[in-house]
Amino acid sequence: MTPAHAAHGIPVSALLTCHPAKARLYGADTYFQESHDQLAALTDDVTGFAHRHAALLLKPDAVVARRLEAAVDWLAARGFRIVGAAVTRLTRTMIRALWYFQWNLATPYRRRLAALFLEDADALVLLVRRDHDRDIPASVELTRLKGPTDPDARRPGQLRHLLGRHSYLLNLVHTPDEPADVLRELAVHFDDTARDHLFRSALAGEDRTADALRLTGRLYAATKPRDLGFDPAVERLRATVSRHPGTDPRAAPRPLLETAWQHGIEVDPWDTVIVGSKVLPMRQPGRVPVLDGADAETWRRHLDSLK
Repeated sequence: MTPAHAAHGIPVSALLTCHPAKARLYGADTYFQESHDQLAALTDDVTGFAHRHAALLLKPDAVVARRLEAAVDWLAARGFRIVGAAVTRLTRTMIRALWYFQWNLATPYRRRLAALFLEDADALVLLVRRDHDRDIPASVELTRLKGPTDPDARRPGQLRHLLGRHSYLLNLVHTPDEPADVLRELAVHFDDTARDHLFRSALAGEDRTADALRLTGRLYAATKPRDLGFDPAVERLRATVSRHPGTDPRAAPRPLLETAWQHGIEVDPWDTVIVGSKVLPMRQPGRVPVLDGADAETWRRHLDSLK
């Protein structure tokens, strides 16, 4: 019989997350434990490492849209130095692991569309460090500068605004929200060997921009470029549907896509995602994520409370 006082996992410092619920759940989370324990074998300052570093995931949509170099340049212009770079493949299982505590918001349409493009090409993870330490974690600052998921809410200067305001789903990049998320997500993406290489690279503090650009070339060579524009995708979808009797290619985009699905018409996966992510609901109304991040002001108040 388990003692009533037994712990489910490892302690998670209040310096890694603002949320007690996240600290409790991550302490028992295999991914977080793996990164935390591995990093602890390399440095006595796990919390400091997690505060100073952030991660940027350049998703397959950023690869096919050929926007990786623009993201690298944006990071440098905002004082983030790339200290590690590696390629990842977003499988069905990995997608659910990364957003395990947020995808309770996702509609069935969003899950279906995500499966079409996230597994279509490899992605790039950049581990970055700010040139000058700030009063908030690097992950919180990078998430703020990245811009929101909603394309209509993005503003000039934000990374997602720069890379392209396509849709809620086609947002090209993702960042872990807090220091605890940085550690957890690196373990979702990479095995022990790959993580060890990234951790050691980051601890050395050397600029790895050249590595990021070399991997960019590799990713481009392995994928065809794509136009993520909505209107051209609708026209390609119409052309595909028009070849099948009993369908109405003049229909509006949503019924056009639903017709293709109902008739089992094979549609280009990227066109399906481009159109579907604009015309289909992506978020379940009235729901909140199981776990969320915290903005810069919330983190400042949190850190003040720990003094």
